[in-house]
Amino acid sequence: MTTHNNISVFEHQRLYVGQFGFKQIHLEALLKLNEYHDGNYFEPIAKGIKFNQYVGVIQVDGLTIQINPKADKDDEDNKWQNVLLKMLKACGKLKAESSGAAHVKRKHLNLLEVYFELYLLEVENLVRKGLIKQYRKQTHNTKSLKGKLEFAGHIRHNIVHKERFYNTHQVYNSNHFLHQVLQKALNIMSLFTKGSRLQDLTNRVQLNFPEVDNKSFTAKQLNAIQLNRKTNGYSSALELARLIILNYSPDISSGKEKMLSLLFDMNELWETFILKQLRKACEGTDIKVTGQESKSFWGNNSLRPDIVLRKGGKTFIIDTKWKRPLKSSASVSDLRQMYTYCRFWDAEKALLLYPGNYIENKFKVYETDDYSIHSNEGTLKIDHQCKMGYVSVLDDKRELSQTIGTTILNLLNFE
Repeated sequence: MTTHNNISVFEHQRLYVGQFGFKQIHLEALLKLNEYHDGNYFEPIAKGIKFNQYVGVIQVDGLTIQINPKADKDDEDNKWQNVLLKMLKACGKLKAESSGAAHVKRKHLNLLEVYFELYLLEVENLVRKGLIKQYRKQTHNTKSLKGKLEFAGHIRHNIVHKERFYNTHQVYNSNHFLHQVLQKALNIMSLFTKGSRLQDLTNRVQLNFPEVDNKSFTAKQLNAIQLNRKTNGYSSALELARLIILNYSPDISSGKEKMLSLLFDMNELWETFILKQLRKACEGTDIKVTGQESKSFWGNNSLRPDIVLRKGGKTFIIDTKWKRPLKSSASVSDLRQMYTYCRFWDAEKALLLYPGNYIENKFKVYETDDYSIHSNEGTLKIDHQCKMGYVSVLDDKRELSQTIGTTILNLLNFE
């Protein structure tokens, strides 16, 4: 049985060769993975790596590295265990009603196993209900003429075999694109579940799945999948299959070992989480909440604040920041960014939002010389304000706070 070693670390933490079973072969594989992703995942250091804001799980050569989020480096580590799974469920990236997600509290279950189990259960459910068949074109030799005779291919293949016909015709079976994608993900999973608790389930699902062609797929092909009323039940399984296939790196591994990485940008996850919490808090009110509004800025460039709120004729801007600033002071670049948002959206107030315990901050008006409107009535000062705000991610029970949306509205002084 294959032995597996597990390492649990936090974002921005350092990991050196020799720690917790982390070997040189693992370091070389991770550096290749990082290079493939434009250096976003880690920062290379002497005999090790320093993790960035990407969290999730990486498995290579019997080693599983779980990278956990941690908003405040001064907090206890156990406070942030399983926070990622909870945020993924809250953001809709993990089906909360599935049986796999229902077991995420088990300590031995890492993120990769959660997604693997969800996928296996989805495919098993499809097989139980009955897999669909589709028409597809097939070109090959047959003993009788079917469909369209391919003259060039017929002459090339059947100079000797006069009794055969090289033709293109339609077949109706389970060997079609959707099942080929599902089978590809199952094949990848079988490489990473050997010796794990999911090995038996993986083998059973593969055994019950129909035999289909083994093909490779590009990201463009996977992202272009279109479902109809007949195939709509495949949506969850295909979404998970796409995730597994696109994060599999057979050519980035060290030696002949394969690598699978499932990483999420905490900045994007935090933005999505806050947007959903605000929309929940504003249901039934006259406050309109939108995300990623865009306005042209210069040439092909554009401006996109994370969240825009509107109430009546007033506009409010929120820019989410997962990493807390040093000494509780916003960077000049962030303040300039908020200044620009206020000018382009004519926003009354702008909020830089960080995770953390509440800190008393007041809105301040921009004091630039040109921040005014010249009219027949003279020079009128534009009253655009900005401040930093903090919201606690976890409540006293170490669960995701359910009052974040209301807290943010209070930070903006909504009536």
